[in-house]
Amino acid sequence: MSSDGGGSQMGVAGALGLSVTSSVAIVICNKYLMSTLNFYFATTLTSWHLLVTFCTLHIAQRLRFFEPKPIDAQTVISFGFLNGISIGLLNLCLGFNSVGFYQMTKLAIIPFTMLLETIFLSKKFSQSIKASLMVLLLGVGIASVTDLQLNLLGSIIAVLTIAATCVCQIVSFCSAPA
Repeated sequence: MSSDGGGSQMGVAGALGLSVTSSVAIVICNKYLMSTLNFYFATTLTSWHLLVTFCTLHIAQRLRFFEPKPIDAQTVISFGFLNGISIGLLNLCLGFNSVGFYQMTKLAIIPFTMLLETIFLSKKFSQSIKASLMVLLLGVGIASVTDLQLNLLGSIIAVLTIAATCVCQIVSFCSAPA
């Protein structure tokens, strides 16, 4: 690792690349399970995802890829509960909607989280962040628009997904240790 932080930047880039790749793979696998194999047990999928995440993080900790920091039990339980609801609703959303609509739902989480933070936490976002968000939303929206299929139940689940995930992210961030 170099003293200029190059190795650290490569590690961050690698982690981000792995995160994006694994997220896309999970979405594709979940959609295949739900639509092709008629496996409609979103809670089971959520449990499996969380178990794999736990095991992977446990192994990474044992290999000293990161150092754990103490967090009080109530924060961990609250985060786990909110995150479980969010992931469960995301899986249900994927099960009842097309992949394009699911991706648009996930994208809607970002501006709605910013909106809630602006209204309830008086948080301000720079013009460059707002512009970057618009470019991102426009690009992915254009890429996904050909796959949008709407249905009432899927739309209701999508709205619940957005609300639950926004609240989870805001509460998790606000309760995170400094």
